[in-house]
Amino acid sequence: MSFWPHLFLALLEGTVAAFVLALTALGLSLVFGVMRVVNVAHGEFFMLGAVLAWAFSSLMADSPAFGFLLALVASPIVVGGIAWLADMLVLRRLNYRPDATIVATIGLLYIIQQLVLTFYGPDAHPVLPPIQFRVLFPWFGYSGYKLVVIAASATMLLVTWYALMRTRLGLIMRATQFDQEIAQTYGIPVRRVYSMVFTLGAMFAAAAGVLVVPIQQAHYLMGQDPLLLSFIVVIIGGLGSLQGTLMAAFLIGISDGVISVFFSPTLAKIIATLFVALVLVFRPGGLFGGKSQ
Repeated sequence: MSFWPHLFLALLEGTVAAFVLALTALGLSLVFGVMRVVNVAHGEFFMLGAVLAWAFSSLMADSPAFGFLLALVASPIVVGGIAWLADMLVLRRLNYRPDATIVATIGLLYIIQQLVLTFYGPDAHPVLPPIQFRVLFPWFGYSGYKLVVIAASATMLLVTWYALMRTRLGLIMRATQFDQEIAQTYGIPVRRVYSMVFTLGAMFAAAAGVLVVPIQQAHYLMGQDPLLLSFIVVIIGGLGSLQGTLMAAFLIGISDGVISVFFSPTLAKIIATLFVALVLVFRPGGLFGGKSQ
């Protein structure tokens, strides 16, 4: 292929990566924006979503489409339940102190990782895509499932935006983010909001893991890259800025796709990390941190 078909392929791959990354990073940004804590175990929730997708899909091996739909619904619910238990048993007892929460979520990361290694094993396992068609472009055929990933991720992001900006629940979350004490004064149960936000953040990560597992194989170490990239996106976009998170996800995702196709994935990660360093030096609040939430 010549330059332009390569560029078109890179943009397609980058767009898929950007939507999945936006969904993953949104959960991390939501947790920090409302709770003001950093969830280091966020990547393991992504991994759990992928591993559970394999488990649920295996239950319906004769019908990949129904198995995948079951995984897409059930995996985020199971992961959300695990996150809710972690919040009730650990984070709430620590009173959501930022330093203690970081240590606690590091411990949670290793617990989840070792449990999955014990019961799931060290080997990677594939999940069949629920659909097998290819979209024919003038230069090549492209996976129809990857386009479905774009559509599904975009739908989830739009529903989330509507819920945050146009519903009473979103108003409560934004009020808690703005000022915890004032929110308590108006009768908002702040700790319940924290539990809900932590659970939702984990569910977003799990949903992204389910969507990506037919493209990548499920593996007990697959949460490391999503965690790193999510931190990069949240730092560039501005801690707690949902709009900034989405814009930074597309910046990183598409640039990662282009650089990976023309050069190497390793170089893409290096450039993204250097970009974070520059942002921290010259604009510590993030490129979009000054914008309204």
